[in-house]
Amino acid sequence: MLSQTIIPQSKFCGNAARGGASRALSVLGTTSWSPNSSPNTQNKLHRAQKHQPQQTQIRTILGLAHAIDVRVYRWAKSVLPPISKTEKIALGCGTIGFDRDIFSGNPSLQHLLDTYEPKLSEEEQSYLENEVTHLCSILNDHDVVIKKDFTKEAWDYMRDNKFFSMKIPKEYGGLGFSTHAVSCVLTKLATQCFDANATVAVPNSLGPGELLARYGTDEQKQYFLPRLADGTLIPCFGLTGPHSGSDATSLIGSYGTVEERNGELGVRATFKKRYITLAPVAGVVGIGLNLSDPQNLLGGHGEEGFTVALLERDHQGLRMGPRHVPLNAAFMNGTVEGEDVWIPMSSILGGQEKCGFGWHMFVECLAEGRGVSLPAGSIGAARGVAAGVGAYARIRKQFRVPIAEFGGIQEALALAGSDGLITIAGGDLMNAIIDNHEAPMVISSIMKQNCTERGRRIVERGMDIAAGSAICRGDRNYLGNAYMSLPIAITVEGANIMTRSFQIIGQGLTRCHPDFQDLLASLMMPKSEEKEGVKTFTKQFYKIVGHAVQNFFQSVSRGVGATVSTKTRSKTAYRDGDKLLDYHEKQLLRLSANFALTADLCFTLGGRLKFEELLMGRLADALGAIYLGYATLHHYSRRRGIEGLEATTEHALLRLEVEAQNALNEASDNFPGPLGGLASTVMKIGCFPLGNMSRPYRQPGDTLTKEVSKLLTTPSELRDMFQEHMYMAPEGTMHQGSDLVRALPICVEADKVASSLRKENRQPTSAEADLIAKADALRDVLIQVDVFEHVTAEEAQDGYVRPALIGTQERLAGLERKTFDDMGHQQQRA
Repeated sequence: MLSQTIIPQSKFCGNAARGGASRALSVLGTTSWSPNSSPNTQNKLHRAQKHQPQQTQIRTILGLAHAIDVRVYRWAKSVLPPISKTEKIALGCGTIGFDRDIFSGNPSLQHLLDTYEPKLSEEEQSYLENEVTHLCSILNDHDVVIKKDFTKEAWDYMRDNKFFSMKIPKEYGGLGFSTHAVSCVLTKLATQCFDANATVAVPNSLGPGELLARYGTDEQKQYFLPRLADGTLIPCFGLTGPHSGSDATSLIGSYGTVEERNGELGVRATFKKRYITLAPVAGVVGIGLNLSDPQNLLGGHGEEGFTVALLERDHQGLRMGPRHVPLNAAFMNGTVEGEDVWIPMSSILGGQEKCGFGWHMFVECLAEGRGVSLPAGSIGAARGVAAGVGAYARIRKQFRVPIAEFGGIQEALALAGSDGLITIAGGDLMNAIIDNHEAPMVISSIMKQNCTERGRRIVERGMDIAAGSAICRGDRNYLGNAYMSLPIAITVEGANIMTRSFQIIGQGLTRCHPDFQDLLASLMMPKSEEKEGVKTFTKQFYKIVGHAVQNFFQSVSRGVGATVSTKTRSKTAYRDGDKLLDYHEKQLLRLSANFALTADLCFTLGGRLKFEELLMGRLADALGAIYLGYATLHHYSRRRGIEGLEATTEHALLRLEVEAQNALNEASDNFPGPLGGLASTVMKIGCFPLGNMSRPYRQPGDTLTKEVSKLLTTPSELRDMFQEHMYMAPEGTMHQGSDLVRALPICVEADKVASSLRKENRQPTSAEADLIAKADALRDVLIQVDVFEHVTAEEAQDGYVRPALIGTQERLAGLERKTFDDMGHQQQRA
């Protein structure tokens, strides 16, 4: 690559030099001189001639530099991969903020604290405590999954109490809630019923309600929004098709053509959508189409491309109703189809002027769906596992010891607890960012991919601990349905594999790098604007080089400092909150500089970067760990004072720093491309200047793991924090999660009494005996699992015999000895 670039430049440089010499000679030729000139004139001329070689040299160098700049610009333009219209639009959609700070290598915790604060209004808090609690109380999670639907009572309650219109403005009859409030509602629903979480999430994120509020015509707003607000119409959004999954905006198989019928302009559309949540019960659907206008009927009012149509359920030619069954989930999900469906222009979302504007709508609303709604399910799982499984581990005994004392259980609980804290912290910060009127596409992708994956791991660890009680289905099982639902969140709105391996870094480099977007724009300028393009390209190119040099030296200096501070740090230093914040912010600053340097080195790949998905996946891991590390510090700074929060925050941050360190190390070991060896060397020196010594981060030690586990398995303020926005059923109601939480302090106190009795070798008092008996009774109830006389409608029929038993009867009928006892009776008779 170097020789291919240098050789043409050398040839061109020679021409440039010769051109510069010719210009110098022409300057000399125009100078007038004669022997009869005055001494003053001769002196001036002598001075001019003296400076001419220097001026000529400057002009030659400048001409040479410009020629090289032009050549490099044209080369860069030639290797730039084609950028589609959709990609160009995407580059201008959404907002950038803290994600750009990380790419710059200098993020600020203080900036986060000064700018973002997640909070609930009194109205929102009341809604959580009353309406949401009541909805949870009328939902039986097991019945919902078995019947694959909610009761009419539950549907009506959600409609009447505006669960589907939390984001619709109050002027149209909605609740007008903040993003943080919606997240808290979805979290609480997830602690009781994941299907309710999914059902409420869609209308409040990517349902057409919010799209209408932002982009609809006045007529569309006046008609649809009140009907959506009062629950008359349930909304859904049709985007994904059989040939467009994670690449949903390709809209393969969903297209429309602008036509005129009876003097009316409209669209003839064909579409085939699948995986559409709420489609089987929706009254209105937003459908994504790839619009074409071959006859130019739009006349400049609107464009071709991604367009959204609004169709009511009874629209002629529209087919909705058939269901998918996502794993064992009960939420409504199905298909939306139609062939040659006529759509009047008044049914295009935003009217004719918004034809071709669908990508803008989709991207800016997607930030909330990906970054808030899906992580809310993981936050609910985190709260449920920390509260419910944490209590179960203390209540459940094996070998006469609570399983919370077993090392394997402690390890799993501490990991679930710190992952839970990371997820909650990330969600709080993301909610506050969106409530600050931002639409951060990169951070929303991080949240979706990272938090849904952590949510899955949290529930898996909870299942491992609860064991048999977690796999036997029934009313007592508070984990099984979450375990089967979280993999669904992994796949929707962009599968996690795709999000991690190219979306996060692909978007991040183009949108968040402080200097790249202007450089990219210069490469997309037409030939007629080449002069301006070369000027901008050159300026931004040197900025990128300067940025890389700055990040290199920052990485080295911060790396050495981080190595020293980590090696000399006490294992209990985290107990001082100020020291905790100071240490970890410095480590995250170091990792941010490492990441920023690596991002700069990615430019050595040119257009190949979009195909180097292994590299982009590792960098996505590093970026995600850094963002969530700052989110965890942001959370601690706001909530410090909670007993046990220091230990759990330390556990979480140590793990995140290891994740980022390992991802960057693996990237340096495997940096691809023709210049991969050079980039790898630069990266290793910059990120790890002292070799293995400057990779100082290690997983949490056993002492810290045990401390975090104990905080989760005994009454503590940390447990109280995890129980926030968690559904607690009324006392006296059989509800396994709530019963475990309420039984924990009784069982812990009884164990203390029993231990004291053994040490003191005495009999219990009457009150102590009652306490121990109460705890034993609670334990006996809470370790039970559900048993069913029949599990299918067929088994419940009179006279039903299981096929296996019929076979047994048939085989026994041919035997002389029917049972073991038959031989004894025969011998007695003999």
